[in-house]
Amino acid sequence: METSPIITRKALVEDAERILHIYNQGIEDRIATLEIEPKTLSYMENWFQEHQGRHTVLVAEIEGKIVGWSSLNRYSQRCAYDGVAELSIYVDREYRGKGIGSALLPVLEHEAKANEFYKIVIFTFPFNKNGQGLYRKSGYREVGVFEKQGVIDGKFIDVMIMEKML
Repeated sequence: METSPIITRKALVEDAERILHIYNQGIEDRIATLEIEPKTLSYMENWFQEHQGRHTVLVAEIEGKIVGWSSLNRYSQRCAYDGVAELSIYVDREYRGKGIGSALLPVLEHEAKANEFYKIVIFTFPFNKNGQGLYRKSGYREVGVFEKQGVIDGKFIDVMIMEKML
């Protein structure tokens, strides 16, 4: 059986609801963010407005359905870090492990280079082996682990930082 192709494109404001749905899955599943409260559409629309220009958002579609998204986020408000972007990738739970992240990541890296970023960093959980596998095969290296960086459901969570020079 032939699988449908994954199409990546820049996100549109009308994609915010589907992006929100996928993000809230990531929050619920406790595998990709220290956020613990589901976000609202209003939150996501404001977030989307902050992700125009250099800090772009991409979506991945299969047969017209958004199944994942990625973004370049501001790493710091300090101008010394203007060439560094922080990366987010979220995939609909029904499509995890099916190449969505692998389709999004190189396109997002291309966007980062085109927007004069020289480095991408990502914060990930040490137990998120699927995410780390994607980043490692794409040339990201582990920089270190922040121990007890956050608390989710009453438990301390370590956060690993990875980076890639573009």
